[in-house]
Amino acid sequence: MLSGHNTWLFKNEPVIISTGTVGGPFEARGKIPEDFDLLHDDIWLRQDSFEKAQKVLIEEACQKAMEKAEVQQEDVQFFLGGDLINQITPTSFAIKTFGVPYLGLFGACSTSMEGLALGAFIVNNRGSTCLMTGASSHNAATEKQFRYPTEYGGQKPPTSQWTVTGAGVAILKNEGEGPKVTSATIGRVIDMGLTDPFNMGGAMAPAAVDTIETHLKERGVDLSYYDLIVTGDLGHIGREVALDLLKKHGFSIKEEQFQDCGLMIYREGQPVLSGASGAGCSATVVYGHLLNRMKKGEFNKLLVVATGALLSPLTFQQNETIPCIAHAVSIELGGL
Repeated sequence: MLSGHNTWLFKNEPVIISTGTVGGPFEARGKIPEDFDLLHDDIWLRQDSFEKAQKVLIEEACQKAMEKAEVQQEDVQFFLGGDLINQITPTSFAIKTFGVPYLGLFGACSTSMEGLALGAFIVNNRGSTCLMTGASSHNAATEKQFRYPTEYGGQKPPTSQWTVTGAGVAILKNEGEGPKVTSATIGRVIDMGLTDPFNMGGAMAPAAVDTIETHLKERGVDLSYYDLIVTGDLGHIGREVALDLLKKHGFSIKEEQFQDCGLMIYREGQPVLSGASGAGCSATVVYGHLLNRMKKGEFNKLLVVATGALLSPLTFQQNETIPCIAHAVSIELGGL
């Protein structure tokens, strides 16, 4: 089951039987509104804080996934997930509502695939027959913590990205109908010395490339094996850096084969600068848009490489560089 040093092969092929995705009003005006199960017209979600609104996003995504799968709350044996807010508070408070055994995760914007990789590992090894995993973010809550409150009106450079208001979850089972999780590569922390918190894409690109290279080598496949390789949220800047690094390292990849979740969710004209970001970015795009396309037969083999910048307000205040990570998970219709 362990292939090489970093990669797991899931011989029992855990199945994604259902997903739930929820977004806010800005996402409703984007490119893929039809791929959300629920969209809100109020960024507050009728709560009295943005953090409480994010809690509701997670709760609703879980409820949608369970409704679609006809799974009851007591059938879910574990929840694995997290977010960007201090001590993953919105997720912890949301899961309190369900009373499900809980493993809280923090991988910044890589959390969605960290959760899917660990969830698949547990199901593959018969540690669970049914679990749920997911991630979320809220634009205003994240801006307030990591940058400036939106009320401040601070200007941003072209390299910055727009945090998604959304949550995406998946239900994994040991059997059933749906796309199968066939392998996962756990990334290393890569720090190239960048310090600009407004250029997350550039900081995360080397970690994405390192994980892609490791995955291909340890799984024993080349780029042509996958119909689509999708990074988490590198945006315009980070995707270009990643493409340059892949070519520099001897990988010939077609630009249409190498896409980014941060460039799929919003329309041209929306003021997102370099693209989307946030733990909810890859969670909503993968569990909504990409799996819907896969089920329609547009592609059969998908490699998702979710990227995360492991900085915090504390490290920024202490003038530290930005360590980054990327986790890769392969999702296939036909299995191994």
